[in-house]
Amino acid sequence: MKFMLVGRDGADAQALDRRMAARQAHIEMCDKMKAQGTLSYAAAILDDSEKMIGSILICDFPTRQDLDNHLKEEPYVKGDVWRDIEIKTIKPGAAFAN
Repeated sequence: MKFMLVGRDGADAQALDRRMAARQAHIEMCDKMKAQGTLSYAAAILDDSEKMIGSILICDFPTRQDLDNHLKEEPYVKGDVWRDIEIKTIKPGAAFAN
């Protein structure tokens, strides 16, 4: 099942510091997911001054519960980076289906 995850960082003064503290572990987890075939795409969301304020992931898990279990280990969740997470089931267009 394909999912779109939008994780929005906190808006407090320490938000960017928390993101940077967890960033390397998050990148390593994304690299592992990509190698396993569970991550199709990931990107940082930027504000108008190009400061990182969130993330978007397009991922593939057998069920929503599997995604939720994965999020328990996600460094941006464990590190209190993402304060708001939106998850939607998606269906890629024909050119992107695998």
